[in-house]
Amino acid sequence: MIMDVSRLAAAVTDAYAAQAKPPLTQELIAQVRDVLVKAFEAEGGGSSGADRLERLNAALDAFETELDAVVGPRIASLDEASGAVAMRTRSEAGQPLRAFGGQ
Repeated sequence: MIMDVSRLAAAVTDAYAAQAKPPLTQELIAQVRDVLVKAFEAEGGGSSGADRLERLNAALDAFETELDAVVGPRIASLDEASGAVAMRTRSEAGQPLRAFGGQ
């Protein structure tokens, strides 16, 4: 059975927030969850897993760009049946991305 959108968004949000720098406030965590719910709902049900991950990661990109103060991992895989999320850390020439001061 596939989990509902709000539970999947919460699972991804928790995984993202665990690795985001600097740590997210509760308000920012709620914003990430809302952005992810909208990304899930925008798909219309006919997209592949890769398209879904690309859309969710694009939503995280937009959140970070708008805020311009937070960096975090991206979704590597998402099991919709169990809600298991695997994240991958982005890097710049083998170095972690900087939270402040741009790329």
